[in-house]
Amino acid sequence: MVNGFIRFFLKNPLVTALLVLGMLMWGAATAPFGWHLGGLPSDPVPVDAIPDIGENQQIVVTEWPGRSPQDVEDQVTYPLTTSLLGIPGVRTVRSSSMFGLSSIYIIFDEGVEFYWSRSRVLEKLNALPAGLLPEDVSPALGPDATALGQVFWYTIEGRDSSGATTGGWDLNELRTIQDFQVRYALNAVPGVSEVASIGGFVQEYQVDVDPDALKVYGIGLMQVADAVKHANLDVGARTLEINQAEYLVRGSGYLHSLDDLRNSVVGAHDGVPVRVRDVARVTLGPAPRRGVLDKEGAEVVGGVVVARYGSNPLAVIDQVKARIAEIAPGLPKRVLPDGRTSRLTIVPFYDRTRLIHETLGTLEEALSLEVLITILVVVVMLLDLRSSLVIAALLPLAVLMVFVAMRYTGVDANIVALSGIVIAIGTMVDLGIVLSENIVRHKREAGPDVPIGEVVYTAAVEVAPAIITSVSTTIVGFIPVFALQAAEGKLFHPLAFTKTYALVAALLVALVVLPTLARLVFRDRVFKGRHRWIMRALMGAAALTIALKLDLSVGLALGLYVLASLAAPRLARWWSPARHLPLAVVIITALFLLTHLWLPLGADRSLFTNMFFVGILVGVVLGGLLLLQWRYRLILQPGAWPTNARS
Repeated sequence: MVNGFIRFFLKNPLVTALLVLGMLMWGAATAPFGWHLGGLPSDPVPVDAIPDIGENQQIVVTEWPGRSPQDVEDQVTYPLTTSLLGIPGVRTVRSSSMFGLSSIYIIFDEGVEFYWSRSRVLEKLNALPAGLLPEDVSPALGPDATALGQVFWYTIEGRDSSGATTGGWDLNELRTIQDFQVRYALNAVPGVSEVASIGGFVQEYQVDVDPDALKVYGIGLMQVADAVKHANLDVGARTLEINQAEYLVRGSGYLHSLDDLRNSVVGAHDGVPVRVRDVARVTLGPAPRRGVLDKEGAEVVGGVVVARYGSNPLAVIDQVKARIAEIAPGLPKRVLPDGRTSRLTIVPFYDRTRLIHETLGTLEEALSLEVLITILVVVVMLLDLRSSLVIAALLPLAVLMVFVAMRYTGVDANIVALSGIVIAIGTMVDLGIVLSENIVRHKREAGPDVPIGEVVYTAAVEVAPAIITSVSTTIVGFIPVFALQAAEGKLFHPLAFTKTYALVAALLVALVVLPTLARLVFRDRVFKGRHRWIMRALMGAAALTIALKLDLSVGLALGLYVLASLAAPRLARWWSPARHLPLAVVIITALFLLTHLWLPLGADRSLFTNMFFVGILVGVVLGGLLLLQWRYRLILQPGAWPTNARS
C-alpha cells in the first residue's frame, strides 16, 4: 500500500504540486506569526506565552458591605457553599470570607466544559430557596476567564504634545473617565471578558448624620436611610384626559445636585417637615478603598484587560491597542497654568505581546538554525547542494501542517507546545536525510539509461518501512505523556500533541512530496541550454529584489551563488577543485547566517570573531564525522581485522 502511495504521487506531479500549494496556503492562514496574507482569510492558532495549568473553576462573588467576616461566613458563604455542592461535575468547593465580601471557588472535573459549568452555576444561583440569603445580598458569577486572562494593564496619565508627563488631573477625575469612557470602549472589544478599574477615587454622595439632631427631632437612623434611598426615584402614575387629550402623569425624582438630596424630606416634627439637611451633612466624597495603584512612587489610575476563556490573547491585545488608538483623540484635554496642553493618554505598563513574540521567536530561530545546519552538514558530507535543498524543504511545510492540526484540535501555541515542534525537528530532518541520501546512492549506482523516476521510486520504497517504523516507535513512546492528568497533563499534553503532529506531518511530506521534488531536482540536467540562462537570469533578478526589499545579506548571497555558478565551469578548466565554488559560497553563506543568528561568543564580540569560532566548531565536528566515515569504510573491508588461527 505504501509503495502504491509513493508511485501515485511520483506519477502525478501536478497533484503533488496542488496538494503542496493548498497545504502552504492553509498552513499560512493558521500560522500564529501574524502574517498579512492579502486577500486570503486568516484563522491563526491561539497563541500565548505559557500554558494555562489552572483548575477548571468558576468563582461566585457576593458583596455584603459593612459586615464582619464572621457574619459573611455564617449568613452568606456557608449557605451558598452547601447549596452549590450539588452541581453535577463538581469536584470540590472552596470558599473564603473577608470584610464585606464572600468568594466561593467551584472546582469542576477536568472533562467538564467551561461554559457548560457556568450555565449550571447560574441555574443553581437562580434556584436558591427564598430566605437563604439576606434580603440585600445578591451573588454574582465571576468573569468567563482564567488566572492567565490578565493580558494588558494600562494607566491613564496627562501628557503634553511631546509625550512628557504633565499631571494636572485629580484622581477622582481620572477614575471617572476610566469608569465611564475608557472601560466601556475596551469592554466592547471582541474577546475581552472584563475591564477592571484600579486606583483613584470613586465619587459618591456621602450623608454624615448628626446623632444629636436625630435625638432632637425624634427621627431614627433608618428613616434617614429610607429617605435617601427613595429620594433618587422616578415614579409613574396613571393618565389624565383633558379636552380629549391624554396626558401621562409622572413624578420626576432623580437627583441633579446636592441640594436635591439635602431638601429630601425625612419626616415631620410639630407639623414642620424635617429635611435631610436638618439632621445630616451631605457632600461629595470618595468611596472607601482597600488599595492603590502605584507607578514610580506616584498614585495613578488604570485598568486591567481580561481576555475571555478560549480567545486568542495575541489577537485580543492587538484589537485592544487598535481600540485605544481610536478613542485616544476623544479623551479630555486641558490647558495647564504653565501654558502646556495636557491630554489624557492611555499608557500600557504590562503588555504580554512582547513575551508572546519572544515565544514565537524561539520557534522561528530554532527552524532557521536547523535549516542552516542541515545545509551545512549535507553540503559538506555529500558535496551535493540539491540534497540539502530537498531536506530543507521538508521543515517549513511540515511545520505549517502542524499549525493546521493544532488549530482544529484545540491545541494552543505556547512555549511548551512549540517546544514539541523544536524537539521533533531533529527527527524530521533525519527522515529527509535518510531518503535523500538513499536517492543519491541509487542514482550513483544506477546506469545512465535508468529513468530518474524509477531511481527515486526504488530508493523511496527501500527506506519507507524503516522511516515508518522509526516514526511509529517515537509516537508510541509518548503514550505515557498523553496519560498524564491534572496540572501535569495540561502542561505536557500540548508538547506531546505537537511532537506527534510534527512527526506525522514530516512522514507524510517525506513519502508524498520529497520523492516528487527529488525527481525534479536530481535530474542530470534540470535546465539545459537557453533554459539554464533564463533560470540564472531569474535567480539574479530574485537576488536583486531580495537585497533591495527584504534582506541585503540574503540577496547578496544569492547573487554570489549565481556568479559562482557562472564562473565555476570556466575556472575548472585550469583548476579542477574550482567546480565546487558554488558549494563554497553556500557553505560560507550558511556559516555567516548561522553566526548572525547564534552569536555563540556574545553580541559584545565582533561578527568576524563569532564566525571564526563557528567555523572552527563546525570544522571540528564535520571533520570528525568525515574521518569516522572514511575509517568506517576501512573497517568493513575484507581483511581489516586479523583472523584467529584457532578459530
